[in-house]
Amino acid sequence: MSWLLLIISLPTENATARMRIWRALKGLGCASLRDGVWLLPSNAGTQEHFKNIADDTRRSGGEAWVLALQVDHTQAENFPSLFDRGADYHAWLEELRQLDPLADDLIATRKQLKNLKKKLSTLTDTDYFIHPLQAIAYERLQLAESALQKCLIMSEPCFQAGELELLARADFQNKTWATRHDLWIDRLASAWFIQRFIDAQASFLWLEQAIDCPAEVLGFDFDGARFTHVGHYVTFEALFHSFGWGHDLGLQRLGQLVHTLDVGGNTPEAAGFALVLKGLKHRITDDDQLLIAGGQLLDDLYYAFSLQETTS
Repeated sequence: MSWLLLIISLPTENATARMRIWRALKGLGCASLRDGVWLLPSNAGTQEHFKNIADDTRRSGGEAWVLALQVDHTQAENFPSLFDRGADYHAWLEELRQLDPLADDLIATRKQLKNLKKKLSTLTDTDYFIHPLQAIAYERLQLAESALQKCLIMSEPCFQAGELELLARADFQNKTWATRHDLWIDRLASAWFIQRFIDAQASFLWLEQAIDCPAEVLGFDFDGARFTHVGHYVTFEALFHSFGWGHDLGLQRLGQLVHTLDVGGNTPEAAGFALVLKGLKHRITDDDQLLIAGGQLLDDLYYAFSLQETTS
């Protein structure tokens, strides 16, 4: 195997350049043989990287040399150990282990998993001798992605094409409504809206599986339900628009929050509400009680949003 040696010297007063070049070298996973002397296995990619860093060093007032290092096997037998990525893979695997694909906030989990995937890609780019843990890391990543995808498919209905139908509140009184158990934001907000704005005497069934919903019951927030995601609306938004509350500014603001936590978006209050809801779910495991406690929070948010709109 052939090796590349980069020798650089930078003026001490150019701290910005020193930091920039140091970060570039660390990003390449170079081994430092001594101050200003960096080692990499030689290939077309590492040659180009060292050339660019050498050019940057010279532009910054320093000196740089890129040398092809020819050494016999005995002299270079310890070089690969300088590029051992085992500790980095162990740290990455531990970070993945702490990620819960079954967490309530699947949108946040998906974002975390995406960041972990990017981090693993960066790590393998500098794994010049392919550590055995690389294959294990990709296998664990694939398992986590599959588990998350299964949760997303099971937990979130697909968006249905079509237009919302304007409905009369009087036709939906004293009904039984059903959705999946273990309430999260869209199901909770939808149940709150049903009870608060549509059917004050509503009763609810919390289903283990959506397929268990009785035919005579009004289902919501699952595929095939009477009320679900339509167009770009999540179920909560579809409900208040269907029942003629689309003009209500407080509900519009609340809808933005629910949309963000359910399928993604950017609403400032979303992270705080998700944190409070996680606390409630940790303390309250009964969905009827969770609707009462969560409904009080939604009442407060609705009034707060409404007041903000009327006073702005």
